[in-house]
Amino acid sequence: MTTTTPPGSAAAPGLGELSLRRARPRYGEKIIQALLLGATALSVLTTVGIVVALLVPTIDFFRTVGVVEFLTGTVWTPLFAQKEFGVLPLVSATLLITFIALVVAVPIGLGAAAYLSEFASSRARRVFKPVLELLAGVPTVVYGFFALTFVTPLLRDLWPGANPPSTFNALSAGLVMGVMIIPTVASLSEDAMSAVPRALRDGAYALGSSPATVTRKVVFPAALSGIAAAVILGISRGLGETMIVVVAAGSTARLSGNPTEGMQTMTSFIAQAASGDQQVGSIGYNTIFAVGMLLFLFTLAMNVLSIRLVRRFREVYE
Repeated sequence: MTTTTPPGSAAAPGLGELSLRRARPRYGEKIIQALLLGATALSVLTTVGIVVALLVPTIDFFRTVGVVEFLTGTVWTPLFAQKEFGVLPLVSATLLITFIALVVAVPIGLGAAAYLSEFASSRARRVFKPVLELLAGVPTVVYGFFALTFVTPLLRDLWPGANPPSTFNALSAGLVMGVMIIPTVASLSEDAMSAVPRALRDGAYALGSSPATVTRKVVFPAALSGIAAAVILGISRGLGETMIVVVAAGSTARLSGNPTEGMQTMTSFIAQAASGDQQVGSIGYNTIFAVGMLLFLFTLAMNVLSIRLVRRFREVYE
């Protein structure tokens, strides 16, 4: 007995035809995979290129200047007639200004993240989060002039002591840098807190906990890996910031813990020296790359620490 396919209807494909379809190469997917592999390889090669570009002049620099002298010296005058190559003044200024920025950014950023994640209505979240992230789009040179022309005069007017901050000082640069970092800390922390399962919150509320207690003792610990990554990313952003410190902190390399004085950070020195007339291959020219390599190592250490913290706390709370 034979079966006929009714007119106007398609015959169902057999197993052999389905196997041929599966075995048929999909060139579109292969092209997409190749493009993604190329993008990944380009990122890796770019990083390798940056390291090589920094490493070669840095090696030439340390053929003239000892590593111990570079890392422990307290006087930094590589572009002067009397040359000294102690990088500690640049490192201390970078760390001090970054610390001031974190004192501003971390409490405000985490507070904003907690409000947006746990207390704000959906309407308020739709309004406040884009406005908060808008701060990240402000050019950093604008932040620098804001620190110089508004924050510094305000500090001088309100300063209680007899020695007000100088025109260029680390305090105003750090405060404004903290404002710049707030969106980074707040946005990433809010994303991490919003990803905490709702069941954890409901369990705490069922035990009679208040919203503040749930936020502090349930949501924060569960989102700790993302919060730690946000803070460390903020630190990296502060270490690498250039225009704010160039405009507001000054260009005097000074080893001091007084934030009311002018200081020069590593990025500020790189910007100053690179805009000058240093001869290629000279010791002053190679100094730029030595400081750049040190800054690169600082940032690399922050990224490695961030990855370790994320993995550690994610294993604890998942």
